[in-house]
Amino acid sequence: MRPAHTRHRGPHPADAHLFAPKWVPLLQSAVAELSWLLTRGYPPGATLKLVGDRYALTERQRWAVGRAACTEAQLAHRAATQLPPTDLGGRPVSIDGFNLIITLEAALSGGVVLRGRDGALRDLSSIHGTYRAVQETDRAIWLAADALRPLGPGPVRWLLDQPVSNSGRLAARLRELGPALGLPWTAEVVMNPDRELAETTDIVVTADSAVLDRAAAWLNLAALALEPEPPRWLLDLSQGSTDTPAV
Repeated sequence: MRPAHTRHRGPHPADAHLFAPKWVPLLQSAVAELSWLLTRGYPPGATLKLVGDRYALTERQRWAVGRAACTEAQLAHRAATQLPPTDLGGRPVSIDGFNLIITLEAALSGGVVLRGRDGALRDLSSIHGTYRAVQETDRAIWLAADALRPLGPGPVRWLLDQPVSNSGRLAARLRELGPALGLPWTAEVVMNPDRELAETTDIVVTADSAVLDRAAAWLNLAALALEPEPPRWLLDLSQGSTDTPAV
């Protein structure tokens, strides 16, 4: 699989306005307020609508707030199970393939990348069941390998969603690049990667909240991979208060 030279996973046309600097304090407050309410048992969907209405957020802004928020219990669990970027001692690693690669592609092409309360990086891309490689795809794979290789992992496997079209092509490209990058990893196309990742005893690489809440150990590989090439557009929603800022 070769990426299209003219295709990127860049920002949405409205992002320059929706995530302009003036909005950041308000979005941070919305994340803090949503997290406070979720911690107290309020239902996620209705609560996101409540907070979004209060702050007059657009649908895309609400999506960002929802992806960045988490309860105090979730935050504590994810902090306790996140591994530092040190020697992994040969432990096996399982990677949520589309989750990692699309985030790195978005970061490299100038798309919005969120830092949530848990420190994980998440993108705002939507592939709608169809994945297409972009100009930054190979670079994203290289960055992931460069960040992982010095940590001394054991067997590394990429898991890709079978229902997503072109997953087989991406798996083949990963297998092709692995030996040259010093990581002869495997790449599998499976029906439900989230379930396998949630149940594995491997170190998990993902930013998926449902998986992180069940993982025994996870590695924030997206953040490590982007240290040499920081995201052009990092929207840090990890900090905030429930005091409403002026916009």
